[in-house]
Amino acid sequence: MNHTTADPLPQSPADASRNLPRDEDLRGPLEDMLAQAKAGGADQAEAALSASRALSVGVRARERESIEYEGDRSASITVYCGQRSGSASTTDLSRAGLAAALEQALTIARFTEPDAYAGLADVDRMARDWPELSLWHPWALTPRDAEALALEVEAAALDHDARIAQTEGATVSTQDSIEVYGNSHGFIGIERSSRHAISCTVIARNDAAMQRESAFSQARRSACLDLARDIGQRAATRALDRLGARRVPTTIAPVLFSPRMARSLWGHLFAAISGGSLYRNASFLKDRIDTTIAATGVTLRQFPHRAQALGSAGFDGDGVATTDRTLVEDGVLRGYLLSAYSARRLGLATTGNAGGVFNVDVEPGRHDFDELVASMPRGLVVTELMGQGVNLVNGDYSRGAAGWWVENGELAYPVENATIAGNLGDMYAGIAGLGNDVELQSALRTPSVLIDRMTVAGD
Repeated sequence: MNHTTADPLPQSPADASRNLPRDEDLRGPLEDMLAQAKAGGADQAEAALSASRALSVGVRARERESIEYEGDRSASITVYCGQRSGSASTTDLSRAGLAAALEQALTIARFTEPDAYAGLADVDRMARDWPELSLWHPWALTPRDAEALALEVEAAALDHDARIAQTEGATVSTQDSIEVYGNSHGFIGIERSSRHAISCTVIARNDAAMQRESAFSQARRSACLDLARDIGQRAATRALDRLGARRVPTTIAPVLFSPRMARSLWGHLFAAISGGSLYRNASFLKDRIDTTIAATGVTLRQFPHRAQALGSAGFDGDGVATTDRTLVEDGVLRGYLLSAYSARRLGLATTGNAGGVFNVDVEPGRHDFDELVASMPRGLVVTELMGQGVNLVNGDYSRGAAGWWVENGELAYPVENATIAGNLGDMYAGIAGLGNDVELQSALRTPSVLIDRMTVAGD
């Protein structure tokens, strides 16, 4: 439901969305679905029921632009009849709606081709106990309070410098959700969570050009969000820093990824060691366990049980227990990211990563950002990436970039319309330095990453 600036302002999210259901409101129907699946001829079954509510308020030009309420409920069911499987989903959580979805899944299973790898994860891998993760912290935020906070963020940006000509808006949002997953092994897992965010995008302008930049903060608890003033000023500073940007000559040079941009580097690594890419022979890192894939000193570890973290979970999408893991140790690949299905396809065991990774830390280095810059005779600092030119089959990498050109160990001028290219295998092996400037408001905590050489294309 949307409200424009001409609409009366609701006083509470309760005016437009209902509270989340209780645990038993979802657990009971889920258990019924699983029992009915068995009665309907399924050897195994798994199901998930979820509900969420959200409020988002946006402002622009010092006025309220939108209020959005979002309420969502959904259910999914997968049945396994021998080696045949069928899945269905619905947004109708009534008894009749769930029964219809189950019947559809059973019908699909009767007509699908057998798959020897289909089925639930082994019963002994089910999560039985996990610590309290403290993921649910509802924010008692009224639309009026959200509007005032968004206006404060935008004002901090607009008032920071006369060259901040306008914004593309500031937004304050909050979301609460509950999900219940269960399967015919008897596993039932319930997770309640919240996520809050504040963001701002601004445009800086001078006589020659204009530049756009943004800043945001996100957390499970509203008290852990950055101050509104700091977010607005950070967006303004980033945009101002880009004024006067120019193109660079095409060359081969070191490239330093800021923490925001370094996350994408590791995201490509996770995609390359994920089961789907591996069993499809679509990864340059297949069959590389216990071999060196990155420079000495590069270590990545998973911590799924970190309290209040954005990527925490007690169990994965198969109901398998999540665990602390070392993915890369001192440059050596120690493990893949496997679900039960992809593990069977590869002849391996699930790693409890159905759905992806859970809170990964990249071990920081000893040098701060300025010291890494000072170590570059010349090169590019990347603060923005564009495009998706990454081929996981062979590791080829090419993306648009913007940032700062470095000369003699100092930031010389801002850069736009550049392209950086290389190969992910060479890039990971060529990591020449890791900073100590880790950003904590992310499920992937990484410092800046310095690659020793890449092709930088400009003029």
